[in-house]
Amino acid sequence: MIDSLTIPALHAAYRDGRLTPRVLVDALLDRAAQYPDHAVWITPPDADRLRARARELEAAGMDGLPLFGVPFAIKDNIDLAGVPTTAGCPEFAYVPAQSAAVVARLEAAGAIAMGKTNLDQFATGLNGTRSPYGACRNAFDPDYISGGSSSGSAVAVALGLASFSLGTDTAGSGRVPAAFNNLVGLKPTCGLLSTRGVVPACRSLDVVSIFALSPTDAQRVLAVAAAEDAADPYSRAAEPHGFDFGRAARFRFGVPMDKDLEFFGDVESARIFREGVARLEALGGEAVAVDFAPFLDTARLLYGGPWVAERYQAIRDFIDTRPEAVFPVTRDITLGGARLLAADAFAAQYRLRELQRTCAAAWKTVDCIVTPTTGTIYTRAEMLADPIRRNSDLGLYTNFMNLLDYAAVAVPGGFRRDGLPLGVTLFAPAHQDVPLLHLAERWQASRAAPCGRAESATAPADPAAPAPAVSGQIRVAVVGAHLSGLPLNPQLTQRGGRLVDVTQTAPLYRFYALPDGRRPALVRVGPGGAAIDCEVWELPASEFGSFVAGIPEPLGIGTVTLSDGSGVCGFICESIGIEGARDITEFGGWRAYLAAR
Repeated sequence: MIDSLTIPALHAAYRDGRLTPRVLVDALLDRAAQYPDHAVWITPPDADRLRARARELEAAGMDGLPLFGVPFAIKDNIDLAGVPTTAGCPEFAYVPAQSAAVVARLEAAGAIAMGKTNLDQFATGLNGTRSPYGACRNAFDPDYISGGSSSGSAVAVALGLASFSLGTDTAGSGRVPAAFNNLVGLKPTCGLLSTRGVVPACRSLDVVSIFALSPTDAQRVLAVAAAEDAADPYSRAAEPHGFDFGRAARFRFGVPMDKDLEFFGDVESARIFREGVARLEALGGEAVAVDFAPFLDTARLLYGGPWVAERYQAIRDFIDTRPEAVFPVTRDITLGGARLLAADAFAAQYRLRELQRTCAAAWKTVDCIVTPTTGTIYTRAEMLADPIRRNSDLGLYTNFMNLLDYAAVAVPGGFRRDGLPLGVTLFAPAHQDVPLLHLAERWQASRAAPCGRAESATAPADPAAPAPAVSGQIRVAVVGAHLSGLPLNPQLTQRGGRLVDVTQTAPLYRFYALPDGRRPALVRVGPGGAAIDCEVWELPASEFGSFVAGIPEPLGIGTVTLSDGSGVCGFICESIGIEGARDITEFGGWRAYLAAR
């Protein structure tokens, strides 16, 4: 029996011999056969191909393969060599000779491609019902929609048929299905994952997304999959992420004003979102009201503007010659793009630039923003009865994201009283993927509930987590006048410094008041030392030099060991510098000394 498909659980089982890739593949083939009516697959798992892949991995061994034996599913608008790519349209199908760049990277890391999953045709839709291969069913209640367009990819992970899956996300397709199936859905920064070998929807906005059973798993997959691809003109390298609000004891998060929140009469969705805001506050976040109107105005551009023409351009030759082969709703939406003028495209670009500038103002006061992933969920019958309007409802909180070049992670928010899951989304500017995932890790740990439907326990700790992403920040421990609220603290805040932690040093130091009475000195002594109160701040690396240049003798910057054993830059003083100084170690910190004085 497979208790967990999370990456650390699988790797632990492989290492101690409880599991092999062949045993796993056979178990997943049996499990997939239990869901013949969920319309998960377009090309289902093939036993011969999977067993051959398992034997290949067993011969290679785990060393050097960070995703060894990890099964994943692939949305069927992403190429897998030798397997048809349909994009949800049988007449469009072709068999690629090479896998998409992102698939090739995952397989090279030891992952096992299980099969190709169902989707809203040509990735046009957020609901999962627009497919000639059948409407994909929700993992928790088959009468409800699965979300789309990456419908099968999400349901495959939720039902325990894969550890993670690839989707695509142009308008929300990597987040809405995550919310409806109790998953983590990462929509990375545009361009971090190559889209070479992906059938485009809106090529300038498309991203490859990741569905996972934990934020840590999503980060591990991202670490393998992300790479600049010279053959993809929209690819770009990851940049330093800056202040890691996801690991900070204190952070600020934006919440849309009440006037901008819409739950379409779903009181349970409203409750789950309110509880989500309270959860972030319990994690150390400060809620800041944000005017969400410009974000919503941006969202309306996606389908109300010329980006529909980009969807038409993506399949222009096919739909012009074979319009009858396209799903009716998809055909109507796509052909609407043929009527737009070049002047319309320029007008929309001008408007988008205005909105980008307006929305950017929010990031001066918050580190990330939280929204519902969707305002509600619909039954399949409700969706089919009013497909355009209800699909538009689902995109209210998602459609603006790629137009504004943001990163986002959808996390499970909780369950309605009828047992259906809903989610919330955390988002931030480009290249903030890792801080978002770190915050999502804390979110999930506070819930103490598994993702998906098949998992029987929360995700275990990951002993082989990916190496930290480059932050472009330097941490500094301060013990004196640079502490919050004290006279020299503006030297940090004016340089963009942010408080990361309030803690103590390791018990290795003596603490002195220098003769001027305005500054303390921290001296490492080893035996006979004590723990001293301190704050840890982060500064942009570009500001660190000017900060250090302003430090007067006898103080300097060295390495300070904190109570957890880690070392950071910090104020230190050599023994010769404390001549005439008063030993104030007994006070345990500068604030306590000032209060006593």
